[in-house]
Amino acid sequence: MQDGLTDTGGGAGALPPFFPFSQTKARSRSPMHIYLLQILNGIGIGMIYFLIAVGLTVIFGILRFVNFAHGAFYLVGAYLAFYLIQLFDSFWLALLVSPLAVAALAWLLDRVLFHRIYHMSHDAHILVTVGIALMFQETVMAIWGPVPQHVPIPTGLDGIVILGDFVYPTYRLFVIAVAAVLAGGLWLMMERSRIGAMLRAGSESPEMLSLLGVDTFRLFGFTFAGAAWLAAVAGTIAAPLRGVEPFMSFEALAIAFVVVVIGGLGNFTGALAGGLMIGIVQSLMSSIWPEGARLMIYVTMLAVILLRPYGLFGRA
Repeated sequence: MQDGLTDTGGGAGALPPFFPFSQTKARSRSPMHIYLLQILNGIGIGMIYFLIAVGLTVIFGILRFVNFAHGAFYLVGAYLAFYLIQLFDSFWLALLVSPLAVAALAWLLDRVLFHRIYHMSHDAHILVTVGIALMFQETVMAIWGPVPQHVPIPTGLDGIVILGDFVYPTYRLFVIAVAAVLAGGLWLMMERSRIGAMLRAGSESPEMLSLLGVDTFRLFGFTFAGAAWLAAVAGTIAAPLRGVEPFMSFEALAIAFVVVVIGGLGNFTGALAGGLMIGIVQSLMSSIWPEGARLMIYVTMLAVILLRPYGLFGRA
């Protein structure tokens, strides 16, 4: 059965290992080279997990809003990219347009619906957002059907790069680079910008922002749209690696929640650390014990919770 963004042993509809072992050409087959390769694979997987999870954790940290529709933004981003690539034969256009369209959709949902239930219980959040997620899933199935669709790797990124004793796909390095640049940009925004200061203050006390005269309605809308944009970027860059299928949203959402719990609720650094940890664990276990790779994701989460109940970077 597959889970999240990697394949741990068959089944339809999830992302295969970031660079399947059978397709990896190592000039030296020593165990050290094999494990180093799997760690590199895990970094790539983990960076995609981070892009999905960071929006989820920021939304919860600032709005205290449990958003089970977050995986749907990943789903819609991937399918829009698939459609645009089919229509215009341009991955770069898809990478630009798909996340922007999903961000606009998320902003509209927040303005029309979600902001009306911020003050309600988490149970209400879950019921509403699960319903929205299912609506998007059924919409995708109605338009494209339940069968997984292939998305080609873009021309120019379909080659290989020689890394010492390894040859590694250019596109997979591109995925790592894109996610790393976004992570750096997000860190700068959170730590060095006025918006970042407001977001950090909002995570401590949303009420204080209103007392200081901050337009929280606009700020929260911006935050929601930005979180959806990141999830859609993750869906767009993951699509050529895993294809697209209607059930990918809840698979990714489950992993994103694991990452958030490991890193600590509402914590940017925690989302990055949790994503990388889960990606590397899953990648290593897929070569050591494929049948247990999925299980080890949750074992890792349990171990972290036992040692750090609020996550690696969380606070009581």
